Amino acid sequence: MAAASRTSQFAHVHKVLGKHYRPCSPDPQRSVLEHLLYGCVLEESPYDAAEEAFAALVHTFFDWNEVRVTSVAELAEVMSRLPEPRGAARRLKAVLHGIFESQFSFDLEDIRKKNLGPAVKWLEKLDGTNGFTVGYVVQAALGGHRIPIDRATLKTLLIVDLITEKDAEKGEVPGLERAVAKSKGVEFGSLLHQLGADFAANPYSPKVRKILLELNPECKDRLPKRRTGKKAAENKSAAERQSRRDKKEAGEKAKSKKRTGSKKPDGENVGTTGAAASKKKSPAKKSTKRKPR
Repeated sequence: MAAASRTSQFAHVHKVLGKHYRPCSPDPQRSVLEHLLYGCVLEESPYDAAEEAFAALVHTFFDWNEVRVTSVAELAEVMSRLPEPRGAARRLKAVLHGIFESQFSFDLEDIRKKNLGPAVKWLEKLDGTNGFTVGYVVQAALGGHRIPIDRATLKTLLIVDLITEKDAEKGEVPGLERAVAKSKGVEFGSLLHQLGADFAANPYSPKVRKILLELNPECKDRLPKRRTGKKAAENKSAAERQSRRDKKEAGEKAKSKKRTGSKKPDGENVGTTGAAASKKKSPAKKSTKRKPR
């Protein structure tokens, strides 16, 4: 894939993903703030889980300020449908704190009136935002051309050789917006996000493996591998051997105890039987009372 142009590479990605996923469009009725908070919930999560979690927030809390002052644990419980609810809760709280501290209100609609450049810079400087949430707001609320990419999606692009290790560390996909037309940006971004969410949920799943190999048949050696194998087998064998030794030792101790018997405090053997036992009991018979004359 390295010899092909970026445009043809991402066109191939679009075609393959279109066979496995259905595109999702952002809700046009949401405010800028709602798009930003939804981006916090959507990161590395499936769309259906994100929609359910966001709706739960709206119906559970009185307003966004109540969400801001609610504990991470309680928010995570409300958003339990997400794969990583605590991570989403921390992002939500950080963004809401950042907005409140910067302007003491949660109305971000004025940002629509700004030019895209200043608006993006303001979002990037806001506490709690990252490349994915900013990209989602630019695409969904501000009409700009930026495709939101989260960490899980970066990993899939690294596996199929569309980005380098340095790109992944920076959180960038060079040439993505130039290779994908703005008119296809929302569709392409939603398809790619679904692959990333599936990868985050289970990087070893047959479905994810199949899609990655379709994207680049030469990526087989870079596919995630389970951490089981020789070491796990050795540990299992060692545990089984130890268990057998323990059972053998326990059996030998039981046999030895049965043969020798354990001693009472007064030195008498528990296993004493027969004549010796009758001799010890005989004095009791001599203590019978005589009949009166």
